[in-house]
Amino acid sequence: MRVIAGKARRLLLETPEGLETRPTGDQIKETLFNMLQPELPGACFLDLFAGSGGIGIEALSRGAKHACFVDNSRKAITCIKNNLNHTKLADDATVYASDYLSALVRMEAEHRRFDIVFMDPPYDHGLEVEVLRYLADAKLLAEDALIIVEASMKTMIEEIDGLGYTVERIKQYKSNQHWFLSRKGE
Repeated sequence: MRVIAGKARRLLLETPEGLETRPTGDQIKETLFNMLQPELPGACFLDLFAGSGGIGIEALSRGAKHACFVDNSRKAITCIKNNLNHTKLADDATVYASDYLSALVRMEAEHRRFDIVFMDPPYDHGLEVEVLRYLADAKLLAEDALIIVEASMKTMIEEIDGLGYTVERIKQYKSNQHWFLSRKGE
């Protein structure tokens, strides 16, 4: 796995050992960031269930102002910190070694606001809906914030409309999909 573009272009990233994480492949990451590129310069980016941190690091490399990384695995946190140091992007990052809900509560108390939220929770456990429920009532989203959910192909997030989100786009790949969401009325 590597950084695709930007100031850390071509640098290799390590991934945590084991089956706990599913690093987003280079081709999917490149497609995702080609869609996100207009939104990235100066953005505050949240990488939830960050794994290796590859998505947030790509955002920083391509011009995001700051990125927060959240994961509850010690292996993943070590990997994220190593990757941030290797890419020389650590000064523009905050790493939360905790479960997603505790991190969201803490970030809200810190008055953080995000332009882009990317989440890649364990597939088929409904965690994306729990995060979306929390974000719907929290003050973590900037005006016109974009939320991207990486999910398995069989995931259907039926609660989206009732939570006040609009599906802007669904991009399907061979083995997974990205849901692009915005808040209604924002």
